[in-house]
Amino acid sequence: MRWQGKRRSSNVEDRRGQRVSAGGGGIATLLMRFLPFLLQTKIGRILLVIGVVGYFGAQMLGVNIAPQQSSEQQIPANTQLTEQQQQLGEFVAVILADTEDTWHKLLQQQQKSYREPVLVLFTQAVQSACGTASSAVGPFYCPGDEQLYIDLSFYEDLKTRHGAPGDFAQAYVIAHEVGHHLQKVLGTTTKVRQAQQGVSKTEANKLSVKLELQADCYAGVWGYYAHNERDMLEAGDLEEALTAAAAIGDDRLQKQAQGRVTPDSFTHGSSEQRVSWFRRGFDSGDYLQCNTFGGANL
Repeated sequence: MRWQGKRRSSNVEDRRGQRVSAGGGGIATLLMRFLPFLLQTKIGRILLVIGVVGYFGAQMLGVNIAPQQSSEQQIPANTQLTEQQQQLGEFVAVILADTEDTWHKLLQQQQKSYREPVLVLFTQAVQSACGTASSAVGPFYCPGDEQLYIDLSFYEDLKTRHGAPGDFAQAYVIAHEVGHHLQKVLGTTTKVRQAQQGVSKTEANKLSVKLELQADCYAGVWGYYAHNERDMLEAGDLEEALTAAAAIGDDRLQKQAQGRVTPDSFTHGSSEQRVSWFRRGFDSGDYLQCNTFGGANL
């Protein structure tokens, strides 16, 4: 990709090297989490009073009652980034900026406005509005805080474990998560979550698949403009993205992990579906053609 020298987004928060605990947030967090249940019974209300008195009493005495962080989950603070890590940080900042330019333009054409998400870079574990997550979950988008999260070591995993190297494959990952943010902006995410309530797990999974495939299509739309309007793609780049989309299809991942494929448990779509929807967005450049939900009012 031809990305060097292009604008970098200011919406990148670099938390690499920061200490993070995957544990809870102390007594205060627990009280807030279980407040509705504690208020339902007399014994619950008694426990709530005891907890509040104990917590604030300890705070007044200067006692630290937060749980100790596990040394196994700590990252050395102020870790010195290598040249490669610094370059990766610059790369994703450029890709994020390019998605911002694309979606501002396309939504403005539809008399809509685009809110820019924040991209958080982390190492091994991170705290978000969706909870604490380790890098094992892979890149993700949290609708609660409208932020994208990625441990950039995932790119090495993408290359070595999934056989999908290349900078456009890496850019596709960012563009896909930005696609989820676009769904939040357009209200699709809320409608899908509402539709998933009260249905079977199989039906809920089908809706998740449609949500993921739409994000793939949106990523393809971004790719269209990166290629046709800003000449960022080089020979072989499109194939890199298609390889990445195929590599993380549910059927391929299930085959690798358990030796069999169970379509009812798909949550992201098959390799063929992911490639097809990315390609639809890339070929058309029209996000309105990314309706994976068919006739559903989503």
